[in-house]
Amino acid sequence: MSIKKNIDQLKQRLLNLGPVLPGSISEQWNVCGTPGCKCKDAVAPKKHGPYYQLSFSVGGRSSSMFIKKENITEARRRVKRHQEFKKLTMELVQAYVNLIRSEGFGRGTHD
Repeated sequence: MSIKKNIDQLKQRLLNLGPVLPGSISEQWNVCGTPGCKCKDAVAPKKHGPYYQLSFSVGGRSSSMFIKKENITEARRRVKRHQEFKKLTMELVQAYVNLIRSEGFGRGTHD
């Protein structure tokens, strides 16, 4: 496959990805402060949860947000898409480097 065709295919794959979310999703369980709650049972405690939290960094700033249980499947899809986005972006950068090595800067550059 030609370098230019590869670049076109990578750009199309990036355009077709859909919404993305950076970071990772963790599942959390917790104990509350209510006396006598089932989460504090001495024999068989049952913690509250699961609660889902997305942790991520954008622009050098770390952040997190809770994800509602009914949205967790879509959130996981978007995190997976972000991983694919990063992979495709690196492949596109490499393809542009290959193009410059092959054709130089002046002629045949690709938009």
